[in-house]
Amino acid sequence: MISNQILQTNLDGLKEITRVDFCICDTEGKTLASTFAGTEEYEKSILAFVESEADSQIVQGYQFFKVFDDHQLEYILLARGEKDDAYMVGKMAVFQIQNLLIAYKERFDRDNFIKNLLLDNLLLVDIYNRAKKLHIDTNVRRCTFIIETHQDKDLNALETVRNFFNAKSHDFITAVDEKNIILVRELKPEETYDDLEKVAETIVDMLSPEEGERVNVAFGTVVGEIRDVSRSYKEAKMALDVGKIFFREKNVVGYSRLGIGRLIFQLPMPLCRMFIREIFEGKSPDEFDEETLTTINKFFENNLNVSETSRQLYIHRNTLVYRLDKLQKQTGLDLRVFEDAITFKIALMVVKYMKYMENQDY
Repeated sequence: MISNQILQTNLDGLKEITRVDFCICDTEGKTLASTFAGTEEYEKSILAFVESEADSQIVQGYQFFKVFDDHQLEYILLARGEKDDAYMVGKMAVFQIQNLLIAYKERFDRDNFIKNLLLDNLLLVDIYNRAKKLHIDTNVRRCTFIIETHQDKDLNALETVRNFFNAKSHDFITAVDEKNIILVRELKPEETYDDLEKVAETIVDMLSPEEGERVNVAFGTVVGEIRDVSRSYKEAKMALDVGKIFFREKNVVGYSRLGIGRLIFQLPMPLCRMFIREIFEGKSPDEFDEETLTTINKFFENNLNVSETSRQLYIHRNTLVYRLDKLQKQTGLDLRVFEDAITFKIALMVVKYMKYMENQDY
């Protein structure tokens, strides 16, 4: 339910406004939050008050109040003072805490709904019925983001994301596993995928430490129906995995921009092995020397432009032509021919995918 830190923050704020000391205890007399020391001496009085039928009373110079959650006794609140103004301030504090309980319970219900929605654990009719009860719009544009923090149970990152998007109450922030934070964001009609990428980059900058491994953020496609949020989530998961294979230099990857990597990621391993065997006749691209691999990658980066590639590699044009001729003899593929270049590029991507999948098995 409500964390002790939240309770303490509220008590500190109430004291600053009213100049009255407060203490919140559980029904066993244990102090959860307090603005003063020495609360242990009130433990017996609190236990006696719990057993009494009174909702409030004055004990040892403090106003004692019971805080209920759906008719269930949740907390005991102490407010220093015996006069009417202390009683009034105490009742206001009780009202504040009860509203906090309602708000957190609603967030918990919404959190459960979103988790089950993402994991496809709800029937279609249940999705719309529960959304209606929780006052969640069903026909608005949404997109799902996955934030990978590289740290198990990174509660600080989760709270940071919640606080950052808190002003927009129609967004949902949750977690379905140890490392990933899920953001289901409601979009404005004019927001585009470029805008979503900027949001993801902001999250990366916000959560990444000055030194150390940066977080990764992936997002799915925009959906217009709440029932399709799970699809956007699955797309974001795929984008996260595909990004680790083919876009390792990027911290932000969108499903709509995965290109051919999305297709390769769905190929079965036996088919990949057969393809590589046919293209390279048993030889793996990993066996090419560093000079050859650098030449190949730079040639692709420059859209098969011989002059620009030789300039960037600081080599003579004829030297580059010699290297391409040598590669053609080894593989039977001439990278200056568009069809052969596509085949070679796909083959390199398939090898990356195979290595990634093999490492996942260990």
